[in-house]
Amino acid sequence: MLKKLLIANRGEIAVRVIRTARALGYRTVAVYSEADARAVHVEEADEAALIGPAQVSASYLNAEAILEAARRIGADCIHPGYGFLSENAGFARACEEAGLVFVGPPADAIDLMGSKRRSKIAMQAAGVPVVPGYEGDNASDEQLLAAARDIGFPLMIKASAGGGGRGMRLVEDPSQLADNIARARSEAKQAFGDDELILEKAVLQPRHIEIQVFADNHGNAVYLGERDCSIQRRHQKVVEEAPSPFVTPELRQAMGEAAVKAAQACGYRGAGTVEFLVDSDRNFYFLEMNTRLQVEHPVTELITGQDLVAWQLAVAEGQQLPLAQEQIALNGHAIEVRLYAEDPASGFTPQTGRLDRFEPVTGEGIRIDSGVRSGDIVSPHYDPMLAKVIAWGQTRDDARRRLLRTLEDSQIFGVTTNRHFLSRIIGHDTFAAGEATTAFLGQDFATDPSLSMHPPTLRELALAAAVLCVRKDQQVAWSNALATQVPVILASNETRFELLVRHQGSRLFVSHDQQDCELELIGLESDQLCYIDNGTRHRCQYQRCGDHLYLQQSGHTVHLRDVTHQPPESGSLCGSGQVRATMDGAIVAVMVEEGQQVHQGDVLVVLEAMKMEHPVKADRDGQVIRLHTSAGDQVRRQQLLVEVQSDHAEHTSTT
Repeated sequence: MLKKLLIANRGEIAVRVIRTARALGYRTVAVYSEADARAVHVEEADEAALIGPAQVSASYLNAEAILEAARRIGADCIHPGYGFLSENAGFARACEEAGLVFVGPPADAIDLMGSKRRSKIAMQAAGVPVVPGYEGDNASDEQLLAAARDIGFPLMIKASAGGGGRGMRLVEDPSQLADNIARARSEAKQAFGDDELILEKAVLQPRHIEIQVFADNHGNAVYLGERDCSIQRRHQKVVEEAPSPFVTPELRQAMGEAAVKAAQACGYRGAGTVEFLVDSDRNFYFLEMNTRLQVEHPVTELITGQDLVAWQLAVAEGQQLPLAQEQIALNGHAIEVRLYAEDPASGFTPQTGRLDRFEPVTGEGIRIDSGVRSGDIVSPHYDPMLAKVIAWGQTRDDARRRLLRTLEDSQIFGVTTNRHFLSRIIGHDTFAAGEATTAFLGQDFATDPSLSMHPPTLRELALAAAVLCVRKDQQVAWSNALATQVPVILASNETRFELLVRHQGSRLFVSHDQQDCELELIGLESDQLCYIDNGTRHRCQYQRCGDHLYLQQSGHTVHLRDVTHQPPESGSLCGSGQVRATMDGAIVAVMVEEGQQVHQGDVLVVLEAMKMEHPVKADRDGQVIRLHTSAGDQVRRQQLLVEVQSDHAEHTSTT
């Protein structure tokens, strides 16, 4: 019988595993980097071990440090979570050699399914449908170019060792093929240390449907329904739901039985997910198998009533699966979204900084899986996911409404998040109708106004003035308010808004740029302002941190700074020509040379950070006069990368 579980991960998945393990009576051990010393998962565990500095290569990917921590503290089993070492066959073998139970599949199964080429060959042999393509031993550029002519276009280039959209390219025209092969190889080598590629016929506008499977050491294997993960951005999942609104009972059974075949073909044990592409005619094709617990496993748990981590631990102890196939029933509907610290208005750039307030709404049918809390720092070293927000309902519409309300009412202030973007998706007619495919975001959100930066409205400026002036003047009784006009200057990004504010009785009058706004103030609490506008009563949540003020209504957040007593900044910082790193990361590629002419918007450098690539672009036309970095360099936020001199400028100013 296993007694002490070490969780070789961080964040929300570590917290989630710890809670189930403790409920089952296990002692739990967390591991942490120097950057995570005060993290939630560290405080939730019974014991915790420091395994290295912030860099993942020296901590959460440091297998030797993790195994040493397990030996020192006396753990007898290790749960890898997802990501990091969860699909590392070498780590699974090292656990076994150290006398530790790896809460996951056998190393040979991880090896096989970790190769898109080998796994596809194995699935063909097992009778599982696969996408037509090329997965031969010879993966040279010449062979891929030749194979592409036989497959036809459009086609997909994929990294054999990859996942999460890395090393993946859609090629629609033969003229684009050679360049995309080179880029996919480079990205695959950077991400996985392996530049082997395969080709597949592109299945256009498919559904991305995955089947949750489980197997034990006694020959039992089952499937627990499907999850629809079709809503993706850059091949990374954004929304997941179970069951799929597209899958019929007959298709569910056929896909489930094929997924069980896939698991049995590789001698599987524990939790796994078999992913399929499904075309408009409901033909399905094997995509890959993830040999771990998926990020989106909560939706399966909510519709089956099962705890999949508890199942993993039972299988790891040698027990039989808790249920047979005929005992597994689906109840209701569940939808999950991934809440990230990222800015949709700036190309979904990951955000770092302090999470001033993090208070998600909870209630009936709502589940929040998170590893952060108010006051935590979002670090540049790790994935920027803050939480998984999951809603369950007896019907899909019930779950969708609950999720939308939770996203809109949760109080999340500090770093910019994708919360409003998620709300737009859940409220979109195409999603509501259950018709979203993998093309949904690219088609319906390519020019969506919610992805653009909008200046604050006059009403939002007035609400900010109410919070700042009323609290600053300590006006508890509205009747004592000053009847004189007070100047207030607010800033949003680089734009300043000069207001004249007067509040008399319960009424607030705000003027800006020859426009007027009048609000009736009902009450001002520590985190909420109540007011009447045009006869309708509203509530506005807010958070004030020094000169920074965050306002929130219906999931839309506005960030303003009180610069009333600050002098105007001299000159604009835009178009300086000094191009700097947008965040901590590594330089993947330098796209220009000294002396080269460039135009505003041209990509100068490709920066990799938080598991994604980010183009850094020229902010002016001109000539590259100096490079300060090269491919492979580690850089810090705001570090100077490239200097571009305008043809009409005598010098380059500082940004």
